[in-house]
Amino acid sequence: MRQHAPKVTLYSKPDCPLCLKAKRLLEKLQPEFGFGIEEVDITRDEVLYERYRWEIPVITVGGKELLKGRIAEEPLREVLRSAFED
Repeated sequence: MRQHAPKVTLYSKPDCPLCLKAKRLLEKLQPEFGFGIEEVDITRDEVLYERYRWEIPVITVGGKELLKGRIAEEPLREVLRSAFED
């Protein structure tokens, strides 16, 4: 793991059960990988809303989309491991 891991961005919207599950998974894996979490509400930005409205939740690292839609723990762990490899 890098000493200064980048933040993970979660694109979501209020009252989204899949988004809440994704956030909980990120919080669970945060100690393992040492990343910060930034949650972005797509309903507050017209461009983001048009881009992600049918795909949320969307998880990105460094601007690169890693996963979207239904997110499970093991696939998330694998993409985070790949994203944070030196």
